[in-house]
Amino acid sequence: SPRQRLESRKHKRCVENYLTVSSLYCRSVREFEKLNRIGEGTYGIVYRARDTKSDEIVALKKVRMDKEKDGIPISSLREITLLLRLRHPNIVELKEVVVGSQLESLFLVMCYCEQDLASLLENMQTPFSEAQVKCIVLQLLRGLEYLHHNFIIHRDLKVSNLLMTDKGCVKIADFGLARMYGIPQQPMTPRVVTLWYRAPELLLGTKTQTTALDMWAVGCILAELLAHKPLLPGTSEIQQVDLIVQLLGTPNENIWPGFSQLPLIGQYSLRKQPYNNLKNKFTWLSDAGHRLLNLLFMYNPQRRATAKDCLESSYFKEKPLPCEPELMPTFPHHRNKRAAAAASLAESHSKRSKV
Repeated sequence: SPRQRLESRKHKRCVENYLTVSSLYCRSVREFEKLNRIGEGTYGIVYRARDTKSDEIVALKKVRMDKEKDGIPISSLREITLLLRLRHPNIVELKEVVVGSQLESLFLVMCYCEQDLASLLENMQTPFSEAQVKCIVLQLLRGLEYLHHNFIIHRDLKVSNLLMTDKGCVKIADFGLARMYGIPQQPMTPRVVTLWYRAPELLLGTKTQTTALDMWAVGCILAELLAHKPLLPGTSEIQQVDLIVQLLGTPNENIWPGFSQLPLIGQYSLRKQPYNNLKNKFTWLSDAGHRLLNLLFMYNPQRRATAKDCLESSYFKEKPLPCEPELMPTFPHHRNKRAAAAASLAESHSKRSKV
Protein backbone atom coordinates (compact mmCIF):
# COMPACT_ATOMS: atom_id res chain seq x y z
CA SER A 1 0.00 0.00 0.00
CA PRO A 2 1.12 3.65 -0.40
CA ARG A 3 1.34 3.96 3.38
CA GLN A 4 3.59 0.91 3.66
CA ARG A 5 5.81 2.22 0.87
CA LEU A 6 6.07 5.58 2.67
CA GLU A 7 7.00 3.85 5.94
CA SER A 8 9.53 1.74 4.08
CA ARG A 9 11.11 4.85 2.55
CA LYS A 10 11.22 6.53 5.97
CA HIS A 11 12.88 3.48 7.51
CA LYS A 12 15.37 3.27 4.65
CA ARG A 13 16.25 6.93 5.09
CA CYS A 14 16.69 6.46 8.83
CA VAL A 15 19.03 3.52 8.26
CA GLU A 16 20.98 5.39 5.56
CA ASN A 17 21.31 8.41 7.86
CA TYR A 18 22.60 6.21 10.66
CA LEU A 19 25.10 4.42 8.43
CA THR A 20 26.34 7.67 6.93
CA VAL A 21 27.11 9.20 10.30
CA SER A 22 28.44 5.98 11.81
CA SER A 23 31.05 5.87 9.07
CA LEU A 24 32.16 9.43 9.78
CA TYR A 25 32.83 9.61 13.51
CA CYS A 26 35.56 7.90 15.48
CA ARG A 27 35.44 9.68 18.83
CA SER A 28 32.98 10.45 21.59
CA VAL A 29 31.88 13.99 22.35
CA ARG A 30 32.88 13.29 25.96
CA GLU A 31 36.43 13.97 24.84
CA PHE A 32 35.49 17.64 24.44
CA GLU A 33 34.97 20.10 27.27
CA LYS A 34 32.34 22.76 26.72
CA LEU A 35 33.63 26.26 27.52
CA ASN A 36 30.82 28.56 26.40
CA ARG A 37 28.06 28.95 23.84
CA ILE A 38 29.17 31.21 20.99
CA GLY A 39 26.20 31.26 18.65
CA GLU A 40 23.50 29.50 16.74
CA GLY A 41 23.65 28.42 13.10
CA THR A 42 20.83 27.60 10.72
CA TYR A 43 20.50 24.08 12.07
CA GLY A 44 22.23 24.00 15.44
CA ILE A 45 23.84 25.56 18.50
CA VAL A 46 27.59 26.31 18.40
CA TYR A 47 29.91 26.03 21.42
CA ARG A 48 33.52 26.92 22.03
CA ALA A 49 35.11 23.75 23.38
CA ARG A 50 38.46 22.22 24.27
CA ASP A 51 39.64 18.95 22.79
CA THR A 52 40.92 17.21 25.93
CA LYS A 53 43.26 14.98 23.88
CA SER A 54 45.09 17.73 21.99
CA ASP A 55 44.19 20.77 24.14
CA GLU A 56 43.06 22.51 20.94
CA ILE A 57 40.20 25.03 21.11
CA VAL A 58 37.51 24.12 18.56
CA ALA A 59 33.97 25.08 17.61
CA LEU A 60 31.49 22.33 18.42
CA LYS A 61 28.21 22.53 16.55
CA LYS A 62 25.39 20.53 18.10
CA VAL A 63 22.99 19.45 15.39
CA ARG A 64 19.31 20.03 16.08
CA MET A 65 17.21 16.88 16.07
CA ASP A 66 14.05 18.05 17.83
CA LYS A 67 11.77 18.22 14.77
CA GLU A 68 13.17 15.23 12.94
CA LYS A 69 11.59 11.84 13.56
CA ASP A 70 13.55 9.77 11.05
CA GLY A 71 17.08 10.20 12.33
CA ILE A 72 19.51 12.90 11.28
CA PRO A 73 18.02 15.85 9.37
CA ILE A 74 18.77 15.86 5.66
CA SER A 75 20.00 19.45 6.06
CA SER A 76 22.68 18.30 8.52
CA LEU A 77 23.74 15.41 6.32
CA ARG A 78 23.99 17.86 3.44
CA GLU A 79 26.20 20.19 5.49
CA ILE A 80 28.42 17.32 6.66
CA THR A 81 28.79 15.88 3.16
CA LEU A 82 29.64 19.25 1.64
CA LEU A 83 32.07 20.34 4.34
CA LEU A 84 33.98 17.06 4.29
CA ARG A 85 34.61 17.63 0.57
CA LEU A 86 35.57 21.29 0.83
CA ARG A 87 39.11 22.37 1.62
CA HIS A 88 39.90 26.05 1.14
CA PRO A 89 41.54 28.68 3.38
CA ASN A 90 38.39 30.84 3.22
CA ILE A 91 35.88 28.11 4.07
CA VAL A 92 35.38 26.90 7.62
CA GLU A 93 37.01 23.49 8.10
CA LEU A 94 35.06 20.49 9.39
CA LYS A 95 37.62 18.47 11.33
CA GLU A 96 35.47 15.49 12.32
CA VAL A 97 32.00 14.36 13.35
CA VAL A 98 31.41 13.00 16.86
CA VAL A 99 28.35 11.66 18.65
CA GLY A 100 27.13 11.43 22.22
CA SER A 101 25.81 8.34 23.97
CA GLN A 102 22.70 8.40 21.77
CA LEU A 103 22.48 9.00 18.03
CA GLU A 104 20.33 12.08 18.72
CA SER A 105 23.49 13.81 19.98
CA LEU A 106 25.47 14.66 16.88
CA PHE A 107 28.26 17.25 16.84
CA LEU A 108 30.40 18.78 14.10
CA VAL A 109 33.94 19.62 15.24
CA MET A 110 35.09 22.70 13.34
CA CYS A 111 38.06 25.04 13.41
CA TYR A 112 37.47 27.83 15.91
CA CYS A 113 37.41 31.42 14.69
CA GLU A 114 37.68 34.20 17.26
CA GLN A 115 34.95 36.44 15.85
CA ASP A 116 32.20 36.85 13.26
CA LEU A 117 31.74 39.99 11.19
CA ALA A 118 28.23 40.74 12.47
CA SER A 119 29.31 41.04 16.10
CA LEU A 120 32.43 42.96 15.07
CA LEU A 121 30.37 45.50 13.14
CA GLU A 122 28.08 45.84 16.14
CA ASN A 123 30.84 46.30 18.71
CA MET A 124 33.83 47.95 17.03
CA GLN A 125 34.23 51.65 17.75
CA THR A 126 36.02 52.59 14.51
CA PRO A 127 34.57 51.29 11.22
CA PHE A 128 36.71 49.15 8.94
CA SER A 129 38.89 51.22 6.62
CA GLU A 130 38.34 50.76 2.89
CA ALA A 131 41.63 48.80 2.67
CA GLN A 132 40.33 46.44 5.37
CA VAL A 133 36.94 46.10 3.64
CA LYS A 134 38.74 45.13 0.43
CA CYS A 135 40.79 42.55 2.33
CA ILE A 136 37.64 40.97 3.79
CA VAL A 137 35.66 40.97 0.53
CA LEU A 138 38.56 39.56 -1.51
CA GLN A 139 38.75 36.60 0.86
CA LEU A 140 34.98 36.12 0.68
CA LEU A 141 35.18 36.15 -3.13
CA ARG A 142 38.02 33.60 -3.19
CA GLY A 143 36.04 31.22 -0.99
CA LEU A 144 32.94 31.78 -3.09
CA GLU A 145 34.77 31.22 -6.38
CA TYR A 146 35.93 27.86 -4.99
CA LEU A 147 32.37 26.95 -3.94
CA HIS A 148 30.82 27.95 -7.25
CA HIS A 149 33.59 26.14 -9.18
CA ASN A 150 32.50 23.04 -7.24
CA PHE A 151 28.83 23.61 -8.19
CA ILE A 152 27.76 24.67 -4.69
CA ILE A 153 25.46 27.60 -3.86
CA HIS A 154 25.75 28.73 -0.24
CA ARG A 155 22.26 30.31 -0.18
CA ASP A 156 22.69 32.05 3.19
CA LEU A 157 25.56 34.51 2.90
CA LYS A 158 25.43 37.34 5.47
CA VAL A 159 27.88 39.04 7.81
CA SER A 160 27.03 36.71 10.71
CA ASN A 161 28.06 33.72 8.57
CA LEU A 162 31.50 35.18 7.88
CA LEU A 163 34.04 34.31 10.57
CA MET A 164 37.45 35.88 11.10
CA THR A 165 40.46 34.49 12.89
CA ASP A 166 42.91 36.56 14.91
CA LYS A 167 45.23 36.39 11.88
CA GLY A 168 42.66 38.19 9.73
CA CYS A 169 41.60 35.08 7.78
CA VAL A 170 37.94 35.27 6.71
CA LYS A 171 36.02 31.98 6.50
CA ILE A 172 32.57 31.30 5.05
CA ALA A 173 30.52 29.32 7.58
CA ASP A 174 27.09 27.72 8.13
CA PHE A 175 26.39 25.45 5.17
CA GLY A 176 22.99 24.28 6.46
CA LEU A 177 21.20 25.75 3.43
CA ALA A 178 23.91 25.09 0.83
CA ARG A 179 23.00 23.01 -2.22
CA MET A 180 24.72 21.53 -5.22
CA TYR A 181 23.35 22.71 -8.53
CA GLY A 182 23.65 21.38 -12.04
CA ILE A 183 21.79 20.32 -15.14
CA PRO A 184 18.99 19.42 -14.99
CA GLN A 185 18.16 22.01 -12.33
CA GLN A 186 16.67 20.31 -9.27
CA PRO A 187 13.82 22.06 -7.44
CA MET A 188 15.05 23.96 -4.37
CA THR A 189 13.34 25.54 -1.39
CA PRO A 190 12.39 29.11 -2.32
CA ARG A 191 12.57 30.57 1.23
CA VAL A 192 16.32 30.75 1.65
CA VAL A 193 18.73 33.62 2.24
CA THR A 194 18.12 35.98 5.16
CA LEU A 195 15.75 38.75 4.04
CA TRP A 196 18.23 41.67 3.98
CA TYR A 197 20.53 39.72 1.63
CA ARG A 198 17.84 38.13 -0.55
CA ALA A 199 18.06 38.65 -4.31
CA PRO A 200 15.06 40.16 -6.15
CA GLU A 201 14.48 37.03 -8.24
CA LEU A 202 13.97 35.02 -5.04
CA LEU A 203 11.59 37.62 -3.62
CA LEU A 204 9.61 37.44 -6.87
CA GLY A 205 9.36 33.65 -6.75
CA THR A 206 11.90 32.37 -9.29
CA LYS A 207 12.07 28.59 -9.65
CA THR A 208 15.70 28.76 -10.84
CA GLN A 209 18.35 29.25 -8.18
CA THR A 210 21.86 29.99 -9.37
CA THR A 211 25.15 31.27 -7.97
CA ALA A 212 23.82 34.77 -8.76
CA LEU A 213 21.89 34.53 -5.44
CA ASP A 214 25.20 34.45 -3.57
CA MET A 215 26.58 37.33 -5.64
CA TRP A 216 23.65 39.61 -4.72
CA ALA A 217 24.42 38.81 -1.08
CA VAL A 218 28.09 39.73 -1.69
CA GLY A 219 26.91 43.15 -2.92
CA CYS A 220 24.88 43.60 0.28
CA ILE A 221 27.86 42.55 2.42
CA LEU A 222 30.29 44.87 0.59
CA ALA A 223 27.86 47.78 0.97
CA GLU A 224 27.30 46.97 4.67
CA LEU A 225 31.04 46.91 5.38
CA LEU A 226 31.56 50.20 3.54
CA ALA A 227 28.62 51.97 5.23
CA HIS A 228 28.96 50.19 8.59
CA LYS A 229 25.23 49.43 8.54
CA PRO A 230 22.91 47.12 6.56
CA LEU A 231 22.07 48.43 3.10
CA LEU A 232 18.55 46.99 2.72
CA PRO A 233 17.13 46.29 6.21
CA GLY A 234 13.58 45.28 5.25
CA THR A 235 11.13 43.94 7.82
CA SER A 236 8.91 42.11 5.31
CA GLU A 237 9.24 40.78 1.78
CA ILE A 238 7.06 43.62 0.46
CA GLN A 239 9.24 46.24 2.16
CA GLN A 240 12.39 44.45 0.99
CA VAL A 241 11.32 44.71 -2.65
CA ASP A 242 10.40 48.36 -2.11
CA LEU A 243 13.83 49.14 -0.62
CA ILE A 244 15.53 47.49 -3.61
CA VAL A 245 13.42 49.53 -6.05
CA GLN A 246 14.14 52.76 -4.13
CA LEU A 247 17.86 52.03 -4.40
CA LEU A 248 18.15 50.66 -7.94
CA GLY A 249 15.08 51.95 -9.77
CA THR A 250 12.07 50.02 -11.09
CA PRO A 251 12.99 46.92 -13.10
CA ASN A 252 11.52 46.33 -16.56
CA GLU A 253 11.66 43.77 -19.37
CA ASN A 254 14.49 45.62 -21.13
CA ILE A 255 16.95 45.26 -18.28
CA TRP A 256 15.52 42.00 -16.91
CA PRO A 257 13.89 39.80 -19.59
CA GLY A 258 11.21 37.54 -18.08
CA PHE A 259 10.84 39.74 -15.00
CA SER A 260 7.11 40.38 -15.61
CA GLN A 261 6.43 36.61 -15.76
CA LEU A 262 7.92 35.75 -12.36
CA PRO A 263 5.40 33.84 -10.19
CA LEU A 264 4.99 36.41 -7.38
CA ILE A 265 5.15 39.62 -9.41
CA GLY A 266 1.40 40.15 -8.94
CA GLN A 267 1.82 40.36 -5.17
CA TYR A 268 3.86 43.54 -5.42
CA SER A 269 2.89 47.04 -6.46
CA LEU A 270 6.23 48.44 -7.60
CA ARG A 271 6.76 52.17 -7.18
CA LYS A 272 7.78 54.12 -10.29
CA GLN A 273 11.40 55.01 -9.62
CA PRO A 274 13.46 55.74 -12.75
CA TYR A 275 16.82 56.38 -11.05
CA ASN A 276 19.64 54.28 -9.63
CA ASN A 277 20.57 55.86 -6.27
CA LEU A 278 23.71 53.85 -5.49
CA LYS A 279 25.97 56.85 -6.19
CA ASN A 280 24.01 58.97 -3.73
CA LYS A 281 24.45 56.29 -1.06
CA PHE A 282 28.22 56.07 -1.53
CA THR A 283 29.24 59.54 -2.70
CA TRP A 284 32.87 59.02 -1.66
CA LEU A 285 33.33 55.69 -3.47
CA SER A 286 35.52 55.55 -6.60
CA ASP A 287 34.14 54.87 -10.08
CA ALA A 288 35.58 51.35 -9.93
CA GLY A 289 33.82 50.78 -6.60
CA HIS A 290 30.51 51.96 -8.07
CA ARG A 291 30.98 49.74 -11.12
CA LEU A 292 31.54 46.72 -8.88
CA LEU A 293 28.45 47.43 -6.77
CA ASN A 294 26.34 47.96 -9.88
CA LEU A 295 27.52 44.65 -11.36
CA LEU A 296 26.66 42.85 -8.11
CA PHE A 297 23.24 44.51 -8.01
CA MET A 298 22.20 43.70 -11.58
CA TYR A 299 18.49 42.86 -11.58
CA ASN A 300 19.02 40.25 -14.29
CA PRO A 301 20.73 37.28 -12.56
CA GLN A 302 22.32 36.22 -15.86
CA ARG A 303 24.16 39.55 -16.11
CA ARG A 304 25.17 39.76 -12.45
CA ALA A 305 28.91 39.61 -11.77
CA THR A 306 30.43 36.23 -10.90
CA ALA A 307 32.98 35.74 -8.12
CA LYS A 308 35.67 35.43 -10.81
CA ASP A 309 34.54 38.71 -12.42
CA CYS A 310 34.74 40.47 -9.06
CA LEU A 311 38.22 39.15 -8.27
CA GLU A 312 39.41 40.77 -11.50
CA SER A 313 37.73 44.11 -10.69
CA SER A 314 39.97 47.18 -10.89
CA TYR A 315 38.46 48.25 -7.53
CA PHE A 316 40.84 45.84 -5.77
CA LYS A 317 43.84 47.08 -7.78
CA GLU A 318 43.47 50.79 -7.05
CA LYS A 319 44.39 52.71 -3.90
CA PRO A 320 43.72 52.17 -1.10
CA LEU A 321 44.97 48.66 -1.85
CA PRO A 322 43.60 45.74 0.20
CA CYS A 323 45.63 45.30 3.37
CA GLU A 324 47.24 41.94 4.12
CA PRO A 325 45.07 39.68 6.35
CA GLU A 326 47.85 39.60 8.97
CA LEU A 327 47.53 43.38 9.31
CA MET A 328 43.81 43.28 10.10
CA PRO A 329 43.00 44.57 13.61
CA THR A 330 42.63 41.84 16.25
CA PHE A 331 39.84 43.44 18.36
CA PRO A 332 41.08 42.37 21.81
CA HIS A 333 38.39 44.50 23.49
CA HIS A 334 35.64 42.55 21.72
CA ARG A 335 37.36 39.23 22.48
CA ASN A 336 37.82 40.20 26.14
CA LYS A 337 34.08 40.87 26.43
CA ARG A 338 33.38 37.39 25.09
CA ALA A 339 35.95 35.87 27.45
CA ALA A 340 34.35 37.69 30.39
CA ALA A 341 30.95 36.30 29.42
CA ALA A 342 32.45 32.81 29.23
CA ALA A 343 34.10 33.21 32.65
CA SER A 344 30.84 34.40 34.14
CA LEU A 345 29.07 31.35 32.70
CA ALA A 346 31.73 29.03 34.11
CA GLU A 347 31.52 30.69 37.53
CA SER A 348 27.79 30.00 37.73
CA HIS A 349 28.56 26.25 37.72
CA SER A 350 30.54 24.79 40.60
CA LYS A 351 32.13 22.45 38.12
CA ARG A 352 32.52 22.73 34.34
CA SER A 353 30.12 20.37 32.66
CA LYS A 354 31.00 18.06 29.81
CA VAL A 355 29.04 18.44 26.56
